[in-house]
Amino acid sequence: MSQTVTYDEVLRTARSLDEPERLRLVEELLGSLSPDDAASLDDAWLAEIDRRSDELDAGSVTTIPWHDVQRRARERAKLNG
Repeated sequence: MSQTVTYDEVLRTARSLDEPERLRLVEELLGSLSPDDAASLDDAWLAEIDRRSDELDAGSVTTIPWHDVQRRARERAKLNG
C-alpha cells in the first residue's frame, strides 16, 4: 500500500534539512520543471530583478545591510549563529 505525503509534510521536512541540503533540494526541484515552466520562471525572475533595480535607481527603497538580512533569515528559520 502506498502512502500519500501532503505538501505540508514535505515542506516541514524540507525546512528541517540543513542549508546545503535545502539548496540541493531547491536545485533538484527547479531542474525537474519542464522547459516551458522553467522559461516562465526565468521571465518572472528577470521582471522582478528589473523592478527592484528600477526601485534602487529611483531611490524609492531603503537597503538593508547583508549582516542584518542574514540575522533576520536565521531568526525566521530558527537557526543558530
